[in-house]
Amino acid sequence: MSSIDGRKPIIFCDFDGTITTKDNIIAIMKEFAPPGWEQIKDDILAQRISIREGVGALFSLIPVERKAEIIAFVQRQATIREGFQQLLDFTKEYGFDFNVVSGGIDFFVEPMLAPYKLTDNLYCNGSDFSGETIEILWPHACDADCTNDCGCCKPSILRQYSAEDYYRIVIGDSITDLEAAKLADEVFACDDFLLEKCQELGLRHTAFSSFHEVIAGLKAKKGVSINE
Repeated sequence: MSSIDGRKPIIFCDFDGTITTKDNIIAIMKEFAPPGWEQIKDDILAQRISIREGVGALFSLIPVERKAEIIAFVQRQATIREGFQQLLDFTKEYGFDFNVVSGGIDFFVEPMLAPYKLTDNLYCNGSDFSGETIEILWPHACDADCTNDCGCCKPSILRQYSAEDYYRIVIGDSITDLEAAKLADEVFACDDFLLEKCQELGLRHTAFSSFHEVIAGLKAKKGVSINE
């Protein structure tokens, strides 16, 4: 069993733009959404509307009949970031808890992660195809301590694991990871947005481009004890 500063290490890893090299929601919108989606995206990034409101609005632009096309498109164009399997092997070997926390949607996230057998360690948004357009469901909504209307609320998930018992590590890239990063003991960031926010806020963070760098960072940590 591994420990960092006497606490059990637990990883919360984003999916879109982190496990995959590009943001799948943006790719889906470029391919399938009608004109007007860009303004919604810009409003989300500028924090003029909440993530939940914005993501729900984006997918409401797409007819449910395009579900199979979207799944096939994501599987065809998405690339898993280098070193992901090795990171999973590392966490399994040394007893790090590993969770995927995604602002993505179950119908395209789950097929991408199926080869890695992460179903029991996946937090993401749901979907309903019973209407005319895609409706997004929110099984991991904000708790009483969050007023950001996150959709899949990553800080609320982190709070389920006490800071006294767990060394909480966030791996991410974008605005959907920011609030969780503020609670984390350590952040690994692979995009300028999250890197700049970590710098502004003085958060403990490391930049990375492949998961091999994350593994090296975890192994090299001062205060880490890994029992062989």
